[in-house]
Amino acid sequence: MKTIKIGGVPEHFNLPWHLAMEAGKFSKKGIDLQWQDFHGGTGAMCKSLRDGSIDMAVVLTEGIIKDIINGNPSKIVKIYVESPLLWGIHVGANSDFQTVGDLKEATIAISRIGSGSQLMAIVNAHKNGYDTNNLQYEIVKNLDGGVAALTNGDADYFMWEHFTTKPLVDKGVFRRVDSITTPWPCFVIAVRDEILEQDSEAINTIIKVINKQLKKFEPPYKIDNLDKLLATRYEQQLDDIKEWLSITKWNRKKSISKKLIRSIQNKLIKFNVISEEVNVKMLLKKIN
Repeated sequence: MKTIKIGGVPEHFNLPWHLAMEAGKFSKKGIDLQWQDFHGGTGAMCKSLRDGSIDMAVVLTEGIIKDIINGNPSKIVKIYVESPLLWGIHVGANSDFQTVGDLKEATIAISRIGSGSQLMAIVNAHKNGYDTNNLQYEIVKNLDGGVAALTNGDADYFMWEHFTTKPLVDKGVFRRVDSITTPWPCFVIAVRDEILEQDSEAINTIIKVINKQLKKFEPPYKIDNLDKLLATRYEQQLDDIKEWLSITKWNRKKSISKKLIRSIQNKLIKFNVISEEVNVKMLLKKIN
């Protein structure tokens, strides 16, 4: 049995992994896949890939591309979710801010430097004509930290995945002033270079298993009452889950288009997230 440690956010996007593990689909193939939830999101996973505490991660596209360019010894092996991610732009329930236009000089709560919450704040600022060099951040570690920062007034707004934060909006903890989508596929699977060199067969097996599992998450769904299962496990309203399922497109291909990665890099340059394009070989590893 080969042990592989994988990280991901504790969100509805990762239910395919958990159901596959619970059904023993990886262990039947000789893989002891050990999952770790990362409440701190992409920035925290990038750190763990760097220090070797996890072997692979289901991570935001923009975050891992930036971190690999900055020295993370990992490669993207697969697009996991092909559709863009919908980010909510949130203020505290009692905030005086009413629109995105009010946030030009506001302090942004982010989970950590290099996280999706920071990078998408840069994208949003660029979209709205803010000077991205003058953005002010308050590091809050995770969603709970974001709640505390906006409630206590330590930060003014916080960007996080729309449906994960929807219960907080419904409860009146957050108020959503707008939403923004990523102009690229939202989640990829990244693996440390060392693991790709030593255990490429195991990674290939994992990719085959999850690709097969994702078929069940495409309409017509092969899992009974999938929407109710998601709503219960992730404490979401059923209507919200149905909306999320309708806009989510999974990717079951093994290969990644170099053209796509170049396109994403060009957009990241445009948004001042990265400074220059790197050779695609630095970012990708093809799995046989």
